[in-house]
Amino acid sequence: MAAATLTREGGEDAFRRLFRFYRQRDASDLRGVVDFSAPGGQVFRSQLSISSVSDQDAYRAGLQPVSQWKAYGLSGYPGFIFIANPFLPGCQRHWVKQCLKLYPEKPNVCNLHLHMAPEKTTDLWGQSKEQLRRKGSSKREPRSLLEKLRWVTLGYHYNWDTKKYSANHHTPFPSDLAFLSEQVAAACGFRGFQAQAGILNYYHFDSSLGIHVDESELDHSRPLLSFSFGQSSIFLLGGLKREEAPTAMLMHSGDIMVMSGFSRLLYHAVPRVLPNPEGTALPSCLHQALPSDLPAGSVLEHSSDEDWQVCAKYLQSSRINMTIRQVLAEGQKFPEESGTNGKGQAPSEDSYHENSKAKRHKPNRVS
Repeated sequence: MAAATLTREGGEDAFRRLFRFYRQRDASDLRGVVDFSAPGGQVFRSQLSISSVSDQDAYRAGLQPVSQWKAYGLSGYPGFIFIANPFLPGCQRHWVKQCLKLYPEKPNVCNLHLHMAPEKTTDLWGQSKEQLRRKGSSKREPRSLLEKLRWVTLGYHYNWDTKKYSANHHTPFPSDLAFLSEQVAAACGFRGFQAQAGILNYYHFDSSLGIHVDESELDHSRPLLSFSFGQSSIFLLGGLKREEAPTAMLMHSGDIMVMSGFSRLLYHAVPRVLPNPEGTALPSCLHQALPSDLPAGSVLEHSSDEDWQVCAKYLQSSRINMTIRQVLAEGQKFPEESGTNGKGQAPSEDSYHENSKAKRHKPNRVS
């Protein structure tokens, strides 16, 4: 059945029907999927706040001047902004390395910390790099710890039992990622945005992310920022109810999505990870190394060729997504709670990310 027919049908859980449709669809047939690299139809150019971010601050975050960004909106989705890869050449590499080498380490929290002894989850990068570097194409090879990584939380850590954040489960938010997020938010009209919580998702070609709404933050007036690196994906953006059929769109390496206003609390999901459309192991935007002369005050750091070889091997079959949120409004505090330590228990690896063997798609609470 064609996607257009499924979209017109609506009715009970129209979102789930389209999720399954794109989950099973031939990756070479992307008719009906919005591609912002060839905008048209319901896509229109979106205006940014160019004066809110200096060129110097953009450079410090590894971004092009905001005046050069290509930002788009989508008819029917006010507050949704899609920014087609605004990163300077080579600068995506910093964020990929951080997501694989630094951010998964304690005091941040990842899925492996919940299922393995503490001594076995120390230095995931060091334990995985040689295995990844030597990895061939056989699916029978054992997976490294980094390949078993499914999610990492930063800043305020989500309580999976109560589905809330709390004051007593918090670790320092990475300063480089906070700076990047602040520049993107300001360019989209949200000056003063504070990056207080981050959820990193690690996808492979058999991964998907279930239908959900990000509503646990106490302040919904601030946007949700989403950054993608590596292989491509299909993203579904729906309505305020699951009965509303979603719009399918492509996300490629370096692309940024901003969900604000009306679009902040819409249902969304990732049914499918796709090979990058260029047909190469990695998209061309990841081929170039960081420039040797980074600007003064840059939050980016150079990495060794050896480190990038590990990252590149990982990304040949994977996609990394960072979603950044402001949890509290200025001056807002968490309500008093009793009987909880704020940490809770996270979902199992299988219920969080769904793989090709999963028979039932469970909704999750993060992007």
